[in-house]
Amino acid sequence: MHQTSLTPDSLLYIYYCEGRISKDRQIVNRNYLGTWEEDGFSFIFFSKAATTTIDELLVNSPDLTLLDTFEMTYEQWQGGRLEPLQIGGFLICPPSFTPPDEEPSVTLTLDPGVVFGNGLHPTTRDCLQAIEIASMGGKIKTMLDLGTGTGILALAAVSLGCERAIAVDFNFLAVQTTRNNIALNGYEDKIIAINGQAQPFVSVSTDLLIANIHYDVMKEIIRCEGFLQQKWFILSGLLRSETQKVEDYLATQPVHLLKKWSADATWHTLLGITAV
Repeated sequence: MHQTSLTPDSLLYIYYCEGRISKDRQIVNRNYLGTWEEDGFSFIFFSKAATTTIDELLVNSPDLTLLDTFEMTYEQWQGGRLEPLQIGGFLICPPSFTPPDEEPSVTLTLDPGVVFGNGLHPTTRDCLQAIEIASMGGKIKTMLDLGTGTGILALAAVSLGCERAIAVDFNFLAVQTTRNNIALNGYEDKIIAINGQAQPFVSVSTDLLIANIHYDVMKEIIRCEGFLQQKWFILSGLLRSETQKVEDYLATQPVHLLKKWSADATWHTLLGITAV
């Protein structure tokens, strides 16, 4: 993958396929931006049309089927205008923006690349507010960010005083994007981004666990033995019925739910502490 600076009007050429690209199969094209894989499907991104490259990939990958192609601007893919975004006490800025010296907010530089997680999704907003609450008093020194995406939540926690953070994502493209954002903010000595499944990392005891992740993974995370060793937790990315299931389970555990967010009566976020 080539690291490319994308502007709002940069064109993206997206090839949507069923199946995943074999790990031993490399895409050689100077305009290749990366591949987002999820639930058995792949979105392959280029900055210029790559019909020949895709045709060759399909010939050599019998388990991969091209379903559709898309051409759109980077701004359209991200679902909103790429400009500074104020969320609570945070100012989320694209790399090209220089905040004024007197800016009172905590400023985070974020380059989402082609990964979702630019701060526009309501669960991201609610998680940022939850991080602000948990960080009051300066007691959050270590944290886990499971399903990190662009790394925005780990960056936020560190900017408020967290000293060591582990950012985990099963999608390698997300991890690459997070590592880029760690470098943009100068947090290489405080955040480590790891490609892997979330569940094994719950065994690492921290002051704050954040999981903005699919319910299928969430229900396993809260049942991991290590979950109760986390002092604070933020659980997000949950639909209403999923939230009720999580709350029903947590009611049987030694935890206290402190606050609940509901965005558009669709997306839910929970902030709590353990009582072990």
